[in-house]
Amino acid sequence: MAHLVDIGSFKVGQGQRPFLIAGPCVIESEQLVMETAGRIAELTKSLGIPYVFKSSFDKANRTSIHSFRGPGLEKGLAVLKHVREQLGLPVLTDVHTEEQATEAGKIVDVLQIPAFLCRQTDLLIAAAKTGKIVNVKKGQFLSPTE
Repeated sequence: MAHLVDIGSFKVGQGQRPFLIAGPCVIESEQLVMETAGRIAELTKSLGIPYVFKSSFDKANRTSIHSFRGPGLEKGLAVLKHVREQLGLPVLTDVHTEEQATEAGKIVDVLQIPAFLCRQTDLLIAAAKTGKIVNVKKGQFLSPTE
C-alpha cells in the first residue's frame, strides 16, 4: 500500500501527480518573494500543477564568506509565514541546525536538509521531531543505495 502525505491541499506519494517545488534560492526581499511566489502560483494553477514555495532564510554553504546568505532566521521565517498566510501556499525551507529545525517547524510545511548535511543525525532527528515533512537532499558523496 502506498504511503501518501498531505502538503497543503494535495497529496504526494506513489501514484500521485507530480508537483513543483520552486522559488528563489534565498530570500532577498519580501517584495521579491511575494511577487515570485504569486506568479509561480498563477502559472501552476493554470496548468493544474500542485505547487510548494521554496526559499531559504540562510544559505550557509556559500563558496565565499562574503556572499549574501539571506535575512536570517527570524526575518526569513516572517517572510515565509506571510507567503503561507497571504497566498495560501505550502512552504519549504532549508534548515542547518537543530534549533533552526525547531523554529522553522512552527511556520513551514516542509523542512529540507541540504545535501552536505544529509548525514547529520541530530539534525535529522530534530527535523523529524517537528512532525513536519522532511525532504532530505541526497549528498553526491553517497552511493546510490545510501
